[in-house]
Amino acid sequence: MKLWDEEIEGYRVEARAMMEHLPVDQFNVEGDNSDDPMVHVRSMREILIQMEAEPSPMAEDSTIPGPAGDIPVRLYIPENPKAMFLHIHGGGWYVGRPKMSDTANADIANKHGLALLSVDYRLAPEHPYPAAPDDCEAAAAWMLEHGPKLWGTDKMFIGGESAGGHLSAVTLLRVRDRLGAIDRVLGANLVFGCYDMRGTPSFFDNGGRPEVLTPEGLQQAVGFFIPGMSESQRRDPDVSPLFADLSGLPPCLISTGTVDHIADDSYFLAARMAAAESPVELAVYPDSPHGFTVFPTEMNKAHERRIDAWIASLLP
Repeated sequence: MKLWDEEIEGYRVEARAMMEHLPVDQFNVEGDNSDDPMVHVRSMREILIQMEAEPSPMAEDSTIPGPAGDIPVRLYIPENPKAMFLHIHGGGWYVGRPKMSDTANADIANKHGLALLSVDYRLAPEHPYPAAPDDCEAAAAWMLEHGPKLWGTDKMFIGGESAGGHLSAVTLLRVRDRLGAIDRVLGANLVFGCYDMRGTPSFFDNGGRPEVLTPEGLQQAVGFFIPGMSESQRRDPDVSPLFADLSGLPPCLISTGTVDHIADDSYFLAARMAAAESPVELAVYPDSPHGFTVFPTEMNKAHERRIDAWIASLLP
């Protein structure tokens, strides 16, 4: 069974060359020599802020009500939206903010006519589980309630990358199980997420290929998000969506690179969704690490085209 077509195969030479120059030291989320983990957290947050592109003139900052007070959100609203999109940013649950995805979010909103809201959920370790999922659920509920009046649509997409892919999967399940509104979700775009907090095989060994993630960095990030959880607690479907009942879900596009330390999470989730008879597509990009979407390669352009075609196929 081939996991990618000849077009993707043709981009492998460029992808391998990019891997040889991967700025691993810049992106690795491993700890430093300080006894205070917050020193590392603050440092990583500042690095990501410095790497942000120019803010989009389309973006507007606002707030919505949340379980622990107002939640900051960033809005990208085109004229006459066809549907909504709840975007959940990545960053290992402890870094990142909506501004880091300004360019991509504005592009999706404009290209497809989507009222896009990116939620600035509470971050670990100051706010461990369930703070982030609770904020994301609150954002989904707010959009479902107010979307028809504000933007003339009651349908939405959910999606995100890395930790945002995980939180998107959790939010999708909460929309089904807690909000009873899964029929209003057009689809979920899950990009290189972590779906089993115990650690899948690739979590510990990706074949020794250069990567922006490491097992140590991943364990640290998971520890920030779910501190002190036992293995049995990590199997809770609200923590590890891989263990959920995955039936009755809308179309899902699950994407990963083969070099990613959490590639197995995507493989396993797609297989379990297919076995549960939920419509799912698995997009696999060879010789690509975690976060390959930040690099200006043909592989990333192919990934963007796949997402565009998938969204367009599901719009009303």
